[in-house]
Amino acid sequence: MSSTAVPPPVVLFGYDSSPFTQKVRLALKIKQIPYTFVIVPSMMPRPVLRQSFNLTYRKIPVLVIGREVYCDTSLILEALEHEFRDGYPSLYPKTADGQNYRPIIRGFASFWTDRPLFRVATGLIPSSVWRTHFGADRAELIGHKLDPDKLEAKVPRNLSNLDLHLSILEPQFQSGNTWLFSTKTPSLADISLFYQLDWACDISAGRGIANLTGGGTMDTDTEGALPVFNQSRYPAVYRWFLHMRKFLAELPTTETRHEMDSSDNEWLTQIRMHKAPTYAPLVPTPVQAHEELDTKNGLLPGTRVSVAPDDTGRDNPTFGILIVLSPEEIVIEPQALDSKPLVDVRLHFPRTGFVVQPQRSSRL
Repeated sequence: MSSTAVPPPVVLFGYDSSPFTQKVRLALKIKQIPYTFVIVPSMMPRPVLRQSFNLTYRKIPVLVIGREVYCDTSLILEALEHEFRDGYPSLYPKTADGQNYRPIIRGFASFWTDRPLFRVATGLIPSSVWRTHFGADRAELIGHKLDPDKLEAKVPRNLSNLDLHLSILEPQFQSGNTWLFSTKTPSLADISLFYQLDWACDISAGRGIANLTGGGTMDTDTEGALPVFNQSRYPAVYRWFLHMRKFLAELPTTETRHEMDSSDNEWLTQIRMHKAPTYAPLVPTPVQAHEELDTKNGLLPGTRVSVAPDDTGRDNPTFGILIVLSPEEIVIEPQALDSKPLVDVRLHFPRTGFVVQPQRSSRL
């Protein structure tokens, strides 16, 4: 986007104790993008998303740029980086020698911090959380029953796994690097590692579990991950962690907070007033869609498709009509529901971590 163009409205839907919501909030702050943070429940239903956009996707966060709705942080951050280019700090700053490690940084975030490290962090959640309605909700999302006693017994093992991750990371900072991959300023890699460690420290100690469970249990303040993640055991990572926290605290806030019980829906008015382009914007990729393969897979524009994560939430796909796709992204028109949405939008999903296929049932 040109620095002289009027920026589209940016609206983030999430909740405070959602680690992936925090990831996007940090990116928005580093890029200094003004946005509205609309608070939604940690569990379904989320009527504001269904009524506003006919969106039934159950994971959080969801980000709206203009009239484009982006699901999953891996695509959300790429869309922010592309839409807010000139005049905005980059999530992929170059190194001192002019190198750009964008592909490696994306892989670091998507295939390390957002997956195996996140699984370790969730394994540190106090068992009181799993004894609430939140535990039942997440069991449905995951697809199997969660036993609070067994999960509690696994916490020491997960602390050992966190120790493993920190041991791998420590040498990266021992060489004196201020930021991961020796960038001049924090990159997506720093954001991704910071939000996971920050959330792991808080949630393992019980800070934020009241918000996570919708009041199902009360916050505590135990030692949590402190026996593993501390200044004595991992001085280099810990030094970087404190430096990153200070850097973020000194940045001006760009967030306008919208509570659930607020009657002021200015964010919705801004979206309605935004004139969407006739074409569906795509995040740039080195090559165009592979038409031969997409045709063999039945993925042609106008096809009714289902889109679902390949990990948790597989049993809750999103349905719609395929508009356009690229090697990394798929855009659909949301399926018609029992009422007309308050605003017409297009839904964007990444192809990494998602399965898209023709919809053969009569659900549409």
